[in-house]
Amino acid sequence: MSPKATEAAQVEAFTDGACSGNPGPGGWGPVLPFQCEPHTTNNRMELMGAIAALEALKRPSTVAITTDSTYVKDGITKWVHAWKKRGWQTADKKPVKNQDLWERLDALCRKHQVAWHWVRGHDGHAENERADALAREAIRIQREARKSDGN
Repeated sequence: MSPKATEAAQVEAFTDGACSGNPGPGGWGPVLPFQCEPHTTNNRMELMGAIAALEALKRPSTVAITTDSTYVKDGITKWVHAWKKRGWQTADKKPVKNQDLWERLDALCRKHQVAWHWVRGHDGHAENERADALAREAIRIQREARKSDGN
């Protein structure tokens, strides 16, 4: 479910920029810990993490995506081609779950050159732990908003 067009989403953005020398080489880092769905599944949210990363890119890029989801990695690197050939059906002729998101991710992977890497979740990989913390923060923000709305 998405918010109604008339409802404004509340988003917190955390940004920083740095330069070594001025001028000199520099970098920036935005963090947007708000993206949530009120009723969903873990697999859909794992897919949305990858989709959001690729959708944030403004031009075709070579991208390395690290995920702790074998569902996402295997789905996009192994299973999606057969699903498309079978008209988005599994080998046992059932509809592919999350087809809408798989189609989005597949289209994005055709736009970019993507290398997929898997790491074990909750195993100390700093960036994966940060991504998990952001996802959990989005859940916390959503729960607080729902409590304040009386839902």
